[in-house]
Amino acid sequence: MKYSILSIMVMLAATAQAGVITLDGHHLTQEQAWSIAEGKDTVAISSEAYERLERSHQLVELAAKGGTPVYGLTVGVGLNKDKSLFSANGELSQEVREASKAFNRNALRSHSAGIGPMAEDVIARLQLVIRLNTLLAGQTGAQPKVAELYRDFLNKGITPQIPARGSVGEADITLSSHVGAVMMGEWKAKVDGKVVSGAEALKLKGVSPLDPQGKDALAILSTNAMAVAQVMKARKDAKTLADFSPALFALSLEGLNGNIAPVLPQAVSVHPFTGLEKEASRIRDALDGSYLWKKNEERALQDPLSFRTSVYVLREVNQALNHLDEELQVQLNSSDDNPGTILNADKKYSEHEQVAMYFVEGKDVKGAIVPTANFEPLPVAIAAQRLGIALTHLSHNSVQRSIHLSDEHFTGLTRFLSDPKNKGHAFGAIQKPFVALHSENQTLANPVSFLGTPVAGDIEDTFTNLPLVAERLAKIADNTAYIYSLELLHAAQAVDLRTKLKGQFAMGKDSQELYKRYRQAVKYVGEDRIFTDDIENGKNLIMNNLR
Repeated sequence: MKYSILSIMVMLAATAQAGVITLDGHHLTQEQAWSIAEGKDTVAISSEAYERLERSHQLVELAAKGGTPVYGLTVGVGLNKDKSLFSANGELSQEVREASKAFNRNALRSHSAGIGPMAEDVIARLQLVIRLNTLLAGQTGAQPKVAELYRDFLNKGITPQIPARGSVGEADITLSSHVGAVMMGEWKAKVDGKVVSGAEALKLKGVSPLDPQGKDALAILSTNAMAVAQVMKARKDAKTLADFSPALFALSLEGLNGNIAPVLPQAVSVHPFTGLEKEASRIRDALDGSYLWKKNEERALQDPLSFRTSVYVLREVNQALNHLDEELQVQLNSSDDNPGTILNADKKYSEHEQVAMYFVEGKDVKGAIVPTANFEPLPVAIAAQRLGIALTHLSHNSVQRSIHLSDEHFTGLTRFLSDPKNKGHAFGAIQKPFVALHSENQTLANPVSFLGTPVAGDIEDTFTNLPLVAERLAKIADNTAYIYSLELLHAAQAVDLRTKLKGQFAMGKDSQELYKRYRQAVKYVGEDRIFTDDIENGKNLIMNNLR
């Protein structure tokens, strides 16, 4: 049997000395979420969170008994919110429960309408981690069995096949519903590297299926966990590029014989944007020991703007990353459910009849079931789009730096960084791919969070397109990694030519380390050759953060 890398990781996690991460609904970090998704750690549910699940479910049952209109429980969803599903009349009879179960099964089936390809296994598992933790906030009202299934899927290696496309970003109802389908023993899942039916997956791993009722279906399908997982993957790649940037910039500056003045503390303190000095400091550290700190008669007083402004661009990328991290931390550790099942809810404004109708109180549990717009992930979408814009500025500066490194008027070296004995074209044609990729980035950076058309009988009339935002951000990051690879090719060649034509010089500690690692993968260009593998090898070095 052929196993995927992820399935092997999951199996190893179950047998090796894997740690256990206990989730409570409020303290999950991105690093922990990735560790669970990648199979490095197993997951447990805290006793406090489990108690919240039980009490929240009791509140829902109490509301149903009392005839309180509850979206997705006693009335339909979307435009069908005006359709009563059942009337309990003070008792949850078998007839009422069967009606609820029928609604839940139909909801999970009818909402399973995603578009392929299927998400990568690690993204599907990340979706499970995120949804499990947000469930544990205790505001869905689902049966605790639902949370147990998320836990068991993660720990036992059941990975639902979740389509990656087909959501407008107001809860990924057409995507996440496939998780519920597998929980019922339907649809498809991957187990030990093989795609099998949901029923077989549960049987193979000894997991009993879900008999959904109450708010189970809505809790499973009405979540942004899938899109958030996609955003987290794109964010991870963007962070890798940001961390790599100072060393690459330092190497390019050395290849240019550039001026360090724009990153001096005296310069950036005049225009003290938050984080600007931090980025300047990182570049200065990368250049520690470099010949650029010594006066050089051939050095220009001012370099092209793409060199002078790079510290600002790096600042914007890291500010955007910080902004996205702040929004993701909220998204990962709170409920995005509608309605919100709120234990011991604050009674503000409950003297008004409209508000009082949401409150439920029984002998052992009390709270409110409140209609919300908490499925709205616009804060994450806006932050992710901001990061896409910042990364596109990063790719722009990289493209321009590479072009200048090929120009003998700026470097004092050779045209297109050609070895003096090379009678060929050198880097003359290689500019086209990075210009093409940056052109893609310019298109991809345009915001899409407001695009769409009203659906569900015109009641669902706003959009964030968060999965599309994530897809575009991921593509921008991937393009920029290739653009960086091409800059690295130019910068290393410029450093070698400067040594050959001008004599030995000292390099910065980080730029020299990067240069040595790069030269292990990509050799000096003494004569024309096919560059495609060089570009790929450089990109792999960058994204594996081998600095």
